[in-house]
Amino acid sequence: MPMDPLPDLASLSLSDIARLLAEKKLPPVDQWNPDHCGDSEMRIARDGTWYHQGSPIGREAMVRLFSTILRREDDGSHVLVTPVEKLDIAVEDAPFVAVELKSEGEGRDRALAFRLNTGDLVTAGPDHALTLRDTDDGPRPYLHVRGGLEALIGRSVYYEMMNLALEDGGEPVGLWSHGAFFPLDRAR
Repeated sequence: MPMDPLPDLASLSLSDIARLLAEKKLPPVDQWNPDHCGDSEMRIARDGTWYHQGSPIGREAMVRLFSTILRREDDGSHVLVTPVEKLDIAVEDAPFVAVELKSEGEGRDRALAFRLNTGDLVTAGPDHALTLRDTDDGPRPYLHVRGGLEALIGRSVYYEMMNLALEDGGEPVGLWSHGAFFPLDRAR
């Protein structure tokens, strides 16, 4: 089954993005409970690269397809799941990386949308929170994607967000999106 081409985020309005999100149907992985079948021999690296048996998966369509059957278990582990099998997959940090940002509006009226490395679009808001998490490398920004799955916000995207927040000039430093406020700097 061929994958749909990725839309150009820069050319989309937030209403276009909302329409695309409403039309997208993901497999109901939360409803599938097959027996555990083993290890997929796959890994998602910290930079979002997917590997199988130590080699990067070069076909973007394969990565996009696998990402639709990814699920986070209650114990925090990740699996690839279908109606008949469940396979472990190692995830070094977050399974997705936010690589592009679209912002419309200002202050409390702002809306933010992100493109992930898999081509998925996510709008930040009450159901898709932006958070900062303390790590050994310092605070790292994340975006809730779905079902406990998160995207690490790429460095250039985080800098773009910080510039928007600093331009807004609010205290604490942060951004609004779809009526929810997200602090972006713990130092203030």
